[in-house]
Amino acid sequence: MSKYGGKVAAGTFLFIFVLSFTSYYWKKNTTEYDSRKNKQPKLHDCFHRDQLTGDTITRLKDNYSFIINPYFDNRTRTVIRVISIIHFEKVKGLYCVFCCQNDSDFPIVTAEIDIHADRFGFPYGTADVLCLEPQNCSPKYMSIHPSRDPDFAQLPVFEIKNRHSGEPLLDFTVCISTMFGGFNNVLQFVQSVEMYKILGAQKVVVYKNKCSLLMERVLEHYVSEGMVEIIQWPIDTYLKPSTHWHHSMDPQEIGYYGQIAALNDCIYRNMYRSNYVLLIDTDEIILPLKDADWKSLMERLEGDHPGAGVFLFENHVFRNSVFAATVPFNFSSWRNVPGVNIFQHTFREPNKKGAFNNRKMVVRPEKVVQTSVHSVLKKYEAESVSVSSDVAILHHCRRTERVDVPKEALIQDPVIWKYNASLIANVDRVLHECNCL
Repeated sequence: MSKYGGKVAAGTFLFIFVLSFTSYYWKKNTTEYDSRKNKQPKLHDCFHRDQLTGDTITRLKDNYSFIINPYFDNRTRTVIRVISIIHFEKVKGLYCVFCCQNDSDFPIVTAEIDIHADRFGFPYGTADVLCLEPQNCSPKYMSIHPSRDPDFAQLPVFEIKNRHSGEPLLDFTVCISTMFGGFNNVLQFVQSVEMYKILGAQKVVVYKNKCSLLMERVLEHYVSEGMVEIIQWPIDTYLKPSTHWHHSMDPQEIGYYGQIAALNDCIYRNMYRSNYVLLIDTDEIILPLKDADWKSLMERLEGDHPGAGVFLFENHVFRNSVFAATVPFNFSSWRNVPGVNIFQHTFREPNKKGAFNNRKMVVRPEKVVQTSVHSVLKKYEAESVSVSSDVAILHHCRRTERVDVPKEALIQDPVIWKYNASLIANVDRVLHECNCL
């Protein structure tokens, strides 16, 4: 072989080696790049999946806007109604970014901000951020931004709920907000939930901030049984919440741990999955006096008021500091369970005639636009009915409300005792299953 032939062979070998190495290098790095892309797939060719928020509350970059959930709402016009918490002075504008058909199709819509009337003096209040849905776009995902020129890679992404309504699956859903302050009223909570079951509830939604370990155990039991749905509510991570309803009582940033925002979210969350939603607290029971359960009660009320969508029940306080002299039931095993035993508190305060008494509600969720705690602020063509206390009451076992009423003027009313057979047995069962005894 000539010296040139040897050089040609060596050069050919070197060329093949470099070509093979280059091919391997690009194949390896392309595979790694594709693998990275597969770990972050896009949502409908728009936002990346890792931008999709799983939090109940999401802070926007302006630090004064907090997004809870967007809901499709076409009852009068086609909008996305975003339940939010907003500073009433510092938020001047928000923009809705929609994901339509492709990478370049990101319609940006100026939002309408509607802060609810019942802010009670706090700087932060519940708000509806209303976004008109773009034409020829039925987005499943969207984002909210305080600027018209957002950084798309940094946008928090929200899934739009309620686009496909369907038929309601449940008759009665109870919305409870909010469980906070290391809540440990275990016995009364179990009694209330078991009463809700007896009366016809199929779901209890709890917006939970903080509770005791024992209460956590009870909640886990009800979640496993399918009765309770827990919505994590870390409002104190973002704002300084008050334990009172009015700013003058405790001048923090938002009232009563953001309960009004939670109630509005609960109505929209259950708008098309429940015929009725009850807005009550854990120490409250809407108690029919002429009917066996809520279904019979609502049939009666809607028969008398066919156009109604909001039913208000008058508050009746049963003092938890006054005990019945004798109670004809044995629940000695409950003594070590923390909380109030409603069977022992049968003395209620008389309501002042002519004065306003707080009420709690049963609503047709599809009729409600905005709610407060004791009344609906905005609704669609629906009558609000104040239910007579002869028909049903709000049984509210709590601390003294009317300090002007002495113990001697209380009214003995053991109305809860008529449920003793089923309620005591059901509470016993839950406490045993939770290892609370």
